[in-house]
Amino acid sequence: MTSLPRQLSLLRNATLPDGSLVDVELNGEIVTAVRPASGLPVPGRELDLAGFMLLTAPAEPHAHLDKALSWDLINPPAGDLGLAIESWRAYSSVMTVGNIADRAREQAMAMLRNGTTAIRCHVDTLIGPEPLRGVQALVQVRRELAELMDIELVALAGSDIPDATVEAALDLGVDLVGGAPHLAPSPGDDLRRLLAIAKRRGVGVDLHTDEGLGGTPTIVELARIVREWTVPVSAGHCVRLGTLEPEQLAEVIVEILASDIGIISLPITNLYLQGWDHPVSTPRGITAMRSLIDAGVRVGAGADNVRDPFNPVGRSDALETASLLVTAAHLSLDEAYDAVSTGARSVMSLPVAGVAVGARAELLAVRGSSLSEVIGAASADRFVIHGGRLVSQSRVLHDVAAPQLIGTHELELSRTTN
Repeated sequence: MTSLPRQLSLLRNATLPDGSLVDVELNGEIVTAVRPASGLPVPGRELDLAGFMLLTAPAEPHAHLDKALSWDLINPPAGDLGLAIESWRAYSSVMTVGNIADRAREQAMAMLRNGTTAIRCHVDTLIGPEPLRGVQALVQVRRELAELMDIELVALAGSDIPDATVEAALDLGVDLVGGAPHLAPSPGDDLRRLLAIAKRRGVGVDLHTDEGLGGTPTIVELARIVREWTVPVSAGHCVRLGTLEPEQLAEVIVEILASDIGIISLPITNLYLQGWDHPVSTPRGITAMRSLIDAGVRVGAGADNVRDPFNPVGRSDALETASLLVTAAHLSLDEAYDAVSTGARSVMSLPVAGVAVGARAELLAVRGSSLSEVIGAASADRFVIHGGRLVSQSRVLHDVAAPQLIGTHELELSRTTN
């Protein structure tokens, strides 16, 4: 039996990204004080974080828990977005509520163990009989994990899914309307249809948007339609923005800013899915992160798919996403981690969290002394705090043969002998 979750009142001796050592007081789910570390021992409801960096806990703004961990079950061909969709749709006909829930729960718990305390999950409304099996499974998993993490659901509807099915998903407790209008035979018509459902129901929207290296961006029409909306609107993928010429990109960013649309980058999946038809100088399947950040657009980043037909790999770890943003999007370490934590929480419209007075105590402590070490080495030694409670702790034991060290005298003797 686990001793967790455990309420905490004080975090001692934590290292912040700027190198400062602090003690952090908690009152329930809120941070009430941050002060220089005292170095005192830690009894009771306190946690000693000496040797650990304390960060805002990651949030996952774009997951597919209903698809996760299905690669080995499906054994699909490696390939682009079209092949992935085809493989998934063929397999989805044999799925049950129970096996969808089992995979989704396993994936969510893996993400929690690595530090993610909030997930926005796109769940497919399915073709054929019982189109709401995935929705039913995810509503169940959300209820089961309610004390451990926040889960928000998005109804992912293709252009061949009737409005009534999307409405039924909302009736079951799904939070947002989603879809992929750029893949529809008539992208504009499907975009307007999905937005009409959301407006009718008074809910927010999170769309898969312009997930390709070419074509006319649909995000401009999205931005203009939701210009006066007061509910949250976000757009995931937006790969096409990364291939626009600077002048056209600048015009698109003006529209995004005017409607305050949150943009969600998903590097691992889009780096895998995009560019299969470019064997030489393969373009990066990633949105225009630098231009968006510099312009002040709200930007978050997530893992998207994990070990399913859309991406056969993935560690369920936001630090993997942050690392990819450094290497593939040329973000700084601070920008990369912000995208998977504070930025992700912003595009998800979650309360402010982190090591600041008044912030929600959604925190991740990782063994390490610098952000470079934390993101680069990604130690599995971690403490995860959700709403002021310790919900996960991981410790790794290494047993490695010691090297034969050579002293200065022996080294000089060796040189003389040789």
